[in-house]
Amino acid sequence: MEHKGPLWLLESAADAMLITDSSGCIVLANKPAAALFGYTAEEFLGLSVENLIPPRFRADHVGQRQGYAARPAMRVMGAGRELYGLRKDGGEFAADVSLSPLEGGYILATVHDITRRKRAEDALAEQSARLAAIVETAVDAIVTIDERGTIDSFNPAAERLFGYARDEVLGKNVSRLMPSPYREAHDGYLHHYVTTGEKRIIGLGREVVAQRKDGSTFPIELAVSEMRVGGRRMFTGLVHDISQRKQTEERQARLIHELEAANEELKNFAYVVSHDLKAPLRAIGSLADWISTDQAEKLDDEGREHLRLLNQRVRRMDSLIDGILQYSRVGRVREAVVDVDANEIMKEVLAMLAPPAHVRVEIAPGLPVIRAERTRILQLFQNLLSNAVKYLDKPEGLIRVECVAHEGEWEFSVADNGPGIEPRHFKRIFQLFQTLVPKDRVESTGVGLALVKKIVEMYGGRVWVESQPGAGSTFFFTLPKSGTN
Repeated sequence: MEHKGPLWLLESAADAMLITDSSGCIVLANKPAAALFGYTAEEFLGLSVENLIPPRFRADHVGQRQGYAARPAMRVMGAGRELYGLRKDGGEFAADVSLSPLEGGYILATVHDITRRKRAEDALAEQSARLAAIVETAVDAIVTIDERGTIDSFNPAAERLFGYARDEVLGKNVSRLMPSPYREAHDGYLHHYVTTGEKRIIGLGREVVAQRKDGSTFPIELAVSEMRVGGRRMFTGLVHDISQRKQTEERQARLIHELEAANEELKNFAYVVSHDLKAPLRAIGSLADWISTDQAEKLDDEGREHLRLLNQRVRRMDSLIDGILQYSRVGRVREAVVDVDANEIMKEVLAMLAPPAHVRVEIAPGLPVIRAERTRILQLFQNLLSNAVKYLDKPEGLIRVECVAHEGEWEFSVADNGPGIEPRHFKRIFQLFQTLVPKDRVESTGVGLALVKKIVEMYGGRVWVESQPGAGSTFFFTLPKSGTN
């Protein structure tokens, strides 16, 4: 054959090119072909083209080559099939091969290494398969429509949610999934967006109402995204049924309304207690004081004892009412949250309590600053120390207040050397109106520890006691370092 024309073509080409004779022997190969297959130009000469094909494809290739020689034409080799080339070192690569007949029965083969493209196609196919699997197994309904509102895809979750089989809705308008008046407005909105680009829901989450196949409606949260597929503008809607959330919100709204009503009743009750009950109680106490003073000479020992008990009951009732009012205000009447220095609080509590001389109170140095309502922290320590002083049964009393830092919280303790508490009473003592000794022996309303528990838990903390009868008690409580608002 005349090599001048083909040789010039091969040497000037950037693609790998080979020329074979009718028997499949290579007669010419350019430098890109040598670089691609790893052979020198001399090694190519006389080499069968089957040597450039993986062994598993060679038998079929001989027949295909002979068929092409019988009907030569310019075409792509192996259309519709995957082709692979074989390098001299045994490595394989994906290839595209174009064939062109030449004079004298020669064939020009142009070879493209498509390894990168093949990897990209495989990665895209894998990604598409994963995406399809995610869509098919998604818990939320996923519906895709085109710019005319026609449903293009409908995943299994959408079938379950709307009650339609996929074949019933594909190719139909998405407005069938909406009740009036959304149904009538949808096509107009979609047309308005396509023509003007004005977004009202694209890229945003929105709560709307949907309609099932049976005509029932339910609330959904809809998020719509836009994409282009093959030049087509498509919209994908992620549909989440929020029926349960709406029901929960309605229940919460009812509970909040009931709680507000209960708080209002409690406020009214507190007003009645503080005004309508304490006024006659003060009158009774004043009358008892007047009798014991002005009629002292007319009273015998039994009468004076009765008046003393009467005054004691009046004072206890007054303290009980104060305790109930304090308990009712916790969590209902809120103060500003400020930095409360526990060291200063302890000084104030000790000044208010004025412990007797035989009771020593030790305060660990460096108590922390707490973010809280000042009055509540004052009540907290006041009730714990008051209880410790009130129930001490030793000639020499000792109360120690300490604090330990933990991750995210402070752990306070108030320890005493009093009579101690049996373990079976540990829970009971934090209940309202519960005392462990007769009221005539120790003045107690049974509100103090219940108030402590309520304050601590309001701030998200815990309260507990460790004690042994006869060996004293230690009350622990925790408060968050971050405080509360």
